[in-house]
Amino acid sequence: MRVLLIEDDPSVAAGIVDALTGAAHEVRHESTGTAGLDAARSGTPDLVVLDLGLPDLDGTDVCRGIRSFSTVPIIVVSARSEEIDRVLALEMGADDFLVKPFGIRELIARIRAVTRRTSADATPAPTERRLGPLVIDLRGQRITLDGEPVHLTTTEYQILLYLSEEPGAVRPRSDILRSVWKTEWFGATKTLDAHVAALRKKLGSAAWIESVRSVGFRFEIPA
Repeated sequence: MRVLLIEDDPSVAAGIVDALTGAAHEVRHESTGTAGLDAARSGTPDLVVLDLGLPDLDGTDVCRGIRSFSTVPIIVVSARSEEIDRVLALEMGADDFLVKPFGIRELIARIRAVTRRTSADATPAPTERRLGPLVIDLRGQRITLDGEPVHLTTTEYQILLYLSEEPGAVRPRSDILRSVWKTEWFGATKTLDAHVAALRKKLGSAAWIESVRSVGFRFEIPA
């Protein structure tokens, strides 16, 4: 893996370079934000380790600059330990934040974790969901049952999509409402019940969506 290290402290940089090189990474070190931005743009690193306290630019500005042209994973390392510093770095596009002083083994573990996470994010999303005779076309937002189209409203489709993510799992009413209506819901949930009833009717059987008393609903593939 090609790692770009942007760190102005020579002793800290030397320790990180030695450790990452020993872990079979190829490391390029830059000690200023300007040089780091140039290296990120021209060197196409696989990951950036970025200090916030640089002599010419604040690390958050460097982070934002990298994000303007690259999606490369960025791990911020800094002596700044306040919550506002972590929040700002993450909002500027950092993937992780490590407070100095830190152990090299922890840094290597964070690099592995961020790499796994970003690799998983890059995996192409499925285009359809097959649930017995029911097929959900995720791109076209179309439903077929035994090869025949099922016409749903947008809300019905969103409810079905949420419930069918984990067949057999009980989904609380509050979670369904939050996912579909994108808000916290207080009071009666008869609106949800009405949509579920309509959805069951269109699917031709109540067995597709089981009511779980005092909790919510469970999606099942009828036998």
